[in-house]
Amino acid sequence: MKFPKQKIYKALLILASVLVVLFLGFYIFRDSLLKQAIVKVTNKMNTEYNSTFSVKSASFDGLSGIKLTDVILVPKNADTLCHIHKIETSISLANLLIGDIQVGTLHINNGYIQLVKKGNIRNFDAFLKKDKADSDKNEKRKYATFAYRIISKLLNLVPTDMKLENLNFRIDDNGKKASIAINKLVLDNKQLETNLHVQSKDFDQRWNIKGFADPRNKKADIRFFNLDTGAIRVPYLDDRYNLKASFDSIRLNVQNIEKDGSELHIDGYTSITNLKINHPKIASKDVVIKNARFDYRFLLGDDFISIDSTSSMQLNKIKVKPYISYNTEKDTTYTLKVNIPKMKAQDFIVSLPDGLFTHFQGMEATGNFDYKLDFKFNKNNPNDLVFDSKLNKEDLRITKYGEADLNKLNGEFVYRAIIQNVLQRPILVGNANPNYTPLDQISPYLRKSVLTTEDPSFFSHRGFINEAFKQSIIKNIKTKKFSRGASTISMQLIKNVFLTREKTLSRKLEEILLVYILENNRIASKERMLEVYFNIIEWGPNVYGIGEASHFYFQKRPADLTLNECLFLATIIPKPRKFMYQFNDQGNLKDFAVKNQRFLSNLMLRRGVLVSEDTLGGLRPVYISGNARSFIRIKAPDSTAIPADSLGRDDEFDL
Repeated sequence: MKFPKQKIYKALLILASVLVVLFLGFYIFRDSLLKQAIVKVTNKMNTEYNSTFSVKSASFDGLSGIKLTDVILVPKNADTLCHIHKIETSISLANLLIGDIQVGTLHINNGYIQLVKKGNIRNFDAFLKKDKADSDKNEKRKYATFAYRIISKLLNLVPTDMKLENLNFRIDDNGKKASIAINKLVLDNKQLETNLHVQSKDFDQRWNIKGFADPRNKKADIRFFNLDTGAIRVPYLDDRYNLKASFDSIRLNVQNIEKDGSELHIDGYTSITNLKINHPKIASKDVVIKNARFDYRFLLGDDFISIDSTSSMQLNKIKVKPYISYNTEKDTTYTLKVNIPKMKAQDFIVSLPDGLFTHFQGMEATGNFDYKLDFKFNKNNPNDLVFDSKLNKEDLRITKYGEADLNKLNGEFVYRAIIQNVLQRPILVGNANPNYTPLDQISPYLRKSVLTTEDPSFFSHRGFINEAFKQSIIKNIKTKKFSRGASTISMQLIKNVFLTREKTLSRKLEEILLVYILENNRIASKERMLEVYFNIIEWGPNVYGIGEASHFYFQKRPADLTLNECLFLATIIPKPRKFMYQFNDQGNLKDFAVKNQRFLSNLMLRRGVLVSEDTLGGLRPVYISGNARSFIRIKAPDSTAIPADSLGRDDEFDL
């Protein structure tokens, strides 16, 4: 079917006329439309966010430019959130017609944005509430689609031409304050440069941010530098979280953000030089990472978020290939895979962050190794947890020890425990100490009891028990706290002899590496390790070593201890300073303590550690005859009963 040319021309003329009328109408009434838009925003802020929004004056400048003065946002009964004195911006009319707001230019002069918390009241709480659409838990969110929509909207709000002058960002968290003053920020022809003035209670610095930024094509390459001498310090974290952090420079690179079908890819890298961190939970010293880089590829699908296995991390000379995934396709599962490709052992040692592995300083090694970790946790089936850790060696040998000389275990040395940062009295580990007891002079019952409670597979494992780690992780996840550990006797020995009892990430990492070196290089025999363990661990208040313990409790030599006495000693190892709360005011073991010993003896019988002849006559009462008796609250024959100590707990023994 053909249309006459005259009709086509007439239709085009009518369409052009309509567009002209619409354009003229918009141009004539645009100020009125702008005011209506401001009224709409004002009402929305009031009804949905309980906040007052006001603009002193608003007008168009040219066809797409807008000028605003004194833009103020104040939540009800809270401090002002935002006050900008002058804003000049332009928007793309073509994008606006299809419902997509895209900012072209943005000039801001003088103003501030502040986040304030007073008591439990925060001036930004109203803007953190979830949208009604997000509250519908029955509708499964498609992560890729949702993330791409949010990223696109945010990048469209970033102008291609931007100039900010005298704009301040402030934080006031119940008196913990920090501020970042943007003296001048310019984004022109995709080139970004800015000068910042950063202030907190402890420091005052000037930063420089420069680089490439192309929000429309979703690409950026930005660097942070310090204009003053010294490293860049991170504000607020010190006051708020007792975390001190600084660095020389950071580079953030985004190479590609692309949605391909149902998957979203985000590619790029970030690097940092001389990162310094100090926090009491991490280490007792500054932790310094000289060079680190992360080449990332984030993948998002309909039902998963992941760091792809093509990503890589480099810490000095250590290269790591990580894979991290959160998947909700069937069940909620968390997956972590770590792969350290084959590398030189010495490169690994010299690459360890300063301050995090102080006992390895000066260590030297030859040979190579590679490492793999496979971890998977199903939220709905926690008992199916996967934990597989493998280290493959190739002629690996320690040629020189650092601060922690593990050969020390084979000779005579002085041991001093550290409790709550207080150095305890010296204990000589050697025959010159009259209380020192060789392993063959310790009752076999005690050796068997302690091994059963602390580490049943001590003589067969290489320092770690994967199954124990798995069960520990499962229980800690279920209870949502660190309610169970997986410490072997090897780990306890390293912690006591070479490390401290501080609960830091540094100490735990050092403990793991030192145990591996000790056990896999046959530095000390299992028998020697167990002998040292029995002679250094704490058995009571200021009681160290089994020689002291056997006299403290029973006025006996360790070789003469009975089965019941050994069962008792084995059960107090986790909390030796609280042994007295297992006894009643008659000086006898409480029912829960007797039950614990019976449980332990039955367990040893089932495992074949004891034979039935060992338990003939049943469990006899444990009588404390040594100095330990003075710690027990025993009721005098003709006196009023003393109430049981509130710290006493009728807990069952947990193996």
